[in-house]
Amino acid sequence: MFDVPLRVTVLGSATPFPRPGNACSGYLVEGGGARVWVDAGTGTLAELQRHVALGDVDAVWISHLHADHSADLLTFFYALLHAGLEPVLPVPLFGPAGTADRLAGFLTNGPERSPVERAFKVEELYDSHVARVGGLTLTSRAVEHGLPAFALRVEDEDGRSLVYSGDCEPCPSLVELARDCDLLVCEADGEAPGHHSAAQAGRTAAEAGAGRLVLTHVGPALPPAEAVALASETYPGDIAHADPGLRFDVTRRSRTPGRTTTSPASSR
Repeated sequence: MFDVPLRVTVLGSATPFPRPGNACSGYLVEGGGARVWVDAGTGTLAELQRHVALGDVDAVWISHLHADHSADLLTFFYALLHAGLEPVLPVPLFGPAGTADRLAGFLTNGPERSPVERAFKVEELYDSHVARVGGLTLTSRAVEHGLPAFALRVEDEDGRSLVYSGDCEPCPSLVELARDCDLLVCEADGEAPGHHSAAQAGRTAAEAGAGRLVLTHVGPALPPAEAVALASETYPGDIAHADPGLRFDVTRRSRTPGRTTTSPASSR
């Protein structure tokens, strides 16, 4: 049986479109005997296959339906049904209300609705939605992004925890969800409605008492090193940037903030 301690691998962190060597938002979360694909942004399906066979994906979780977080669900549908993978179908898909109809709208090419339910068992998210995938508990909270959007907390049976902000502006629900988490993966697309700036991401991590902070989805005008520096002004703990291909092992660590550094528990 596949089993590793809780960890997250960055499949891509680009915004708002994929770049050479960096897909849009997507992460592989592993632990508790389960593999969960978190956000399926453009280009992440190819990157996912560097780490896991597509037929071994146990569930998919989607924060919101903007294309840079969900577009590769379309090609995953074709892979599941038409590539001879022999996966266990349907694959659980957790996403905002309307996810199934959005997919069907893109995939239907004739008078009959595309059979998206053959590939995906869609379960619509709501505030405080809880699901179990293997030994992992997935808790979703509604966050502020200008459309239905959710952040995610993943906990394993040993008490390790990681939180992913999705896309959102600073809001109490994210701080509550991330309270005392071991690792917070927070977007930093810029100080604008619906998003965090790097400094705001640091402040959210500090308010939540997060053990470590990983900045992701950093806006194209801001170099990652500068984003880390800005976040360090508001959060004195360990900070890293979500470079594509990096893996972060989630470890129980002291939540007393220390110096800012690239996390030693990350690897390619």
